[in-house]
Amino acid sequence: MTRAWVLHPDMKGPGPRRDAGLALEEAVSLAVALPNLEVAGSTVVPLRDPHPGHLFGTGKIKELKDLFHDNEVELVLVDGPVTPVQQRNLEKEWKVKLLDRTGLILEIFSDRAATREGVLQVEMAALSYQRTRLVRAWTHLERQRGGLGFVGGPGETQIEADRRAIDEQLVRLKRQLEKVVKTRELHRKARAKVPYPIVALVGYTNAGKSTLFNRLTGAEVLAKDMLFATLDPTMRAVRLPTGADVILSDTVGFISDLPTELVAAFRATLEEVLAADVIVHVRDISHPESEAQARDVATILDSLGVDEDTPQLELWNKIDRLDDEAQSALLARADRDAGIHAVSALTGAGLDGFLEAVTEALGEVRAREEVRLGYGQGKARAWLFEKGLVEAEVQDEDGYLLTVEWSARDRERFAKL
Repeated sequence: MTRAWVLHPDMKGPGPRRDAGLALEEAVSLAVALPNLEVAGSTVVPLRDPHPGHLFGTGKIKELKDLFHDNEVELVLVDGPVTPVQQRNLEKEWKVKLLDRTGLILEIFSDRAATREGVLQVEMAALSYQRTRLVRAWTHLERQRGGLGFVGGPGETQIEADRRAIDEQLVRLKRQLEKVVKTRELHRKARAKVPYPIVALVGYTNAGKSTLFNRLTGAEVLAKDMLFATLDPTMRAVRLPTGADVILSDTVGFISDLPTELVAAFRATLEEVLAADVIVHVRDISHPESEAQARDVATILDSLGVDEDTPQLELWNKIDRLDDEAQSALLARADRDAGIHAVSALTGAGLDGFLEAVTEALGEVRAREEVRLGYGQGKARAWLFEKGLVEAEVQDEDGYLLTVEWSARDRERFAKL
């Protein structure tokens, strides 16, 4: 068991700031998510001007060194970005291993990846991260190798050789991932032949997506009070109250300051979100920073290029954790907004209304209407009969008058014929 200490540098710069205590709490939760890691303690470190070479000032470094020594700390987790030079210098000063926020999240993802695609994506993200950190091994990288004196060049430095080896491995992984992605695309095309719309669950990590997924589908996806409990996407068929079948997709949880390497690497997995007919944003409404978490999710969805026309519903989850007064106020707020639904995935409260809203968003609510077609519109008439939408038909001198029962989705497809 490795003893670790979590540091949260509380930056004093301009712009919106997260609550330092809550940020530290999240960082500790990230650390606890790693197996064989014992968190010995945690500290918020006020930081006005980060030192370019050491991050912290001399006095604070000495103070923390004594703290780590007294607590027999072997690993320091810094909840924020740390440059390769800062990491090298701090490891040298404190005589411990150091991981920044990106490194920690990569470790968690590496531990959780279960599918072939997930493993490949994590490995690529880790290599991209390591490529920028070759300066850490500051001794052997100064050596040169190759060059027997015949060519005249100085030879290849070790750092260049290491970087080239990483680049070659990245190329190999990309090729393997392309094959896996092609398989996923084939599965997606096969699903497209079955007219099941996709409903994607997205949200901040630990918002309760997997608990909701399990309740709606009867599946047994890992659902724990733990950050990144679910990493690989899971899909199941669900029948809505109207009888309409949909595919429900549970995706990896988002988090603030998600490493760019991971956003890029998991783009293929998150393409399920891009292909979704309805996106359900699950929020832990009991969390004190629920609003900030919602902004982080919106930022990542924007970076993925989600279509603005895709219907989005907001699910305020974990209302069971609120007291009666707060719960009543929240339900009143949700009632005023058709796009918001307050629920408890744990108890099932509010889910019926939410499923009705999904049905409506998908356009599966059927309505009876009359459609006038001329005699020259045989293709459109044939399509309506083929889909089984026609209830009655009357012919007159101008053409056909059809009584159809259809959904908004059917109406939209018909208009495009």
